[in-house]
Amino acid sequence: MNPSSILKSIYQHPQLNSAASEEIIKAHKKVFFKKGEIILKEGQQSNAYYCMESGLARAFAVNSAGKDITTSFFSPGNVVIEVASLFLRVPTEENIEAVTACECWKIDFSDFQALFEKIQGFSEWGRTWMTNSLLENKLRSLHMITDSAKERYLRLQKEQPLIIQQAPLKQIATYLGVTDTSLSRIRNEVAKEH
Repeated sequence: MNPSSILKSIYQHPQLNSAASEEIIKAHKKVFFKKGEIILKEGQQSNAYYCMESGLARAFAVNSAGKDITTSFFSPGNVVIEVASLFLRVPTEENIEAVTACECWKIDFSDFQALFEKIQGFSEWGRTWMTNSLLENKLRSLHMITDSAKERYLRLQKEQPLIIQQAPLKQIATYLGVTDTSLSRIRNEVAKEH
């Protein structure tokens, strides 16, 4: 399979020359998930991560009341990963599910580890990726506290329109920390304003 431009953009880093990037890209294989398919199930240990070519996936956890709460979404160009399970080698507390049909590039943890030790600059890429992820999560946590529900919806609509277009209302609502009813009201308000 031809490596995609998505992989090239994900692994673009000043400390990775084109030969190093090609070697990393070649370690990936194309995989497909059907709509609703579970990519990683709570209690399993993650042994791979995926680079999203097309589609939409989400991570979710089940709360004490048995309700699933969406913790993140993955769209094209994102790395689909459960960091704690993959790197700490522990069972995951989250599930990852294909919201739509998904086309991904998979790399097994063992291949990632071998390349990480072999390729100079790969650790710098990893550090940069992890720093950016940490920053995104921190900002999301802050926005959940400081922004109104409507502001959170508008931010999501602006920054990740694919989620608004393709994810079910219930998943978007739990991701934004609101009820389905509140989200419907917000969407109606926003539609009237535009």
